[in-house]
Amino acid sequence: MKAILVPENGGADVMKYTDSQPVPTLSDGQVLVKNHFAGVNFIDTYFRTGLYPAPGGLPMIIGQEASGTIAKVDGLNPLGFKEGDRVVWIKFGGYAEYTAVPADKVVKIPDGVSDEEAVGGFLMGMTALSLVKEAYPVKKGETVLVHAAAGGMGLLLCQILRDMGVTVIGTAGGPEKCALAKENGATHVIDYKKTDGPSWIEQVMKLTDGKGVDCTYDGVGKDTYEGDLEVAKRKSKVVYFGNASGAIPPFNVARLSAKNISIMRSTLMNYIVTREELEFYATGVLDMIKSGKLKIKIYKVYPLKDAIMAHNDLEGRRTTGKLLLEC
Repeated sequence: MKAILVPENGGADVMKYTDSQPVPTLSDGQVLVKNHFAGVNFIDTYFRTGLYPAPGGLPMIIGQEASGTIAKVDGLNPLGFKEGDRVVWIKFGGYAEYTAVPADKVVKIPDGVSDEEAVGGFLMGMTALSLVKEAYPVKKGETVLVHAAAGGMGLLLCQILRDMGVTVIGTAGGPEKCALAKENGATHVIDYKKTDGPSWIEQVMKLTDGKGVDCTYDGVGKDTYEGDLEVAKRKSKVVYFGNASGAIPPFNVARLSAKNISIMRSTLMNYIVTREELEFYATGVLDMIKSGKLKIKIYKVYPLKDAIMAHNDLEGRRTTGKLLLEC
């Protein structure tokens, strides 16, 4: 089968395309999925570089999610999957033509939702919902800062927060990205690339009358964390869910006491440990996509063999919305 292998940790060019990878065999509780599209996420780059350790060692096939059809069901099947079912899944090994996936990490795609939409909104949509429902339960009327508001995660967060009655301050790089964030629900958008005029920190404080924001959702990390602490309101929370610019360096937690700020590092996987939790978030996202409440912007669909290009585009911040690989 076709697949992208990561034989060693490093930059995007360590990824190797092959068309002779063996099709995986099923273990108890797994189903074989013929993947049509795999989602490309920043977490994939963390595994590729070695920031996150490879679950089964190297070489590995990265990719946290894909959509496709059930190719084989073997043994016990308590969830009732059938060959030919359209599904989307979250686990590991998505950059491949076939993946053996634990059945409890697989969800049927409802009619009216395309394969591209399903995987385009799956991991990121569930992450966005978990941020606003559990990491920091947002309340109507609050003011929230969203970094990288024109990225895949940012666009979904802006839409969800807008529909919750929240004032959304987004940051984005360049006029086109700022306009896109505004179209998707951001109340105010700050162009962090502008070198003239006030900094993004000063602009956030001005927009909040000097009070700061109730919560910051930050998937950027190293480049923004200092500013996050400055624009945090008294008794507010900063939620990190990614490290697009690199890991946050160690700092003295006593700094948080100046305004009684709470800080956390959120991961989706710890919110979808059980089947019930996965179904709660997956159904929430897929239902919003089907109803039209959540619009999925696909930036580009790359052939599987062009995974290096996809990673370079993502890490180079040249993209808006979601990147997919056609398997």
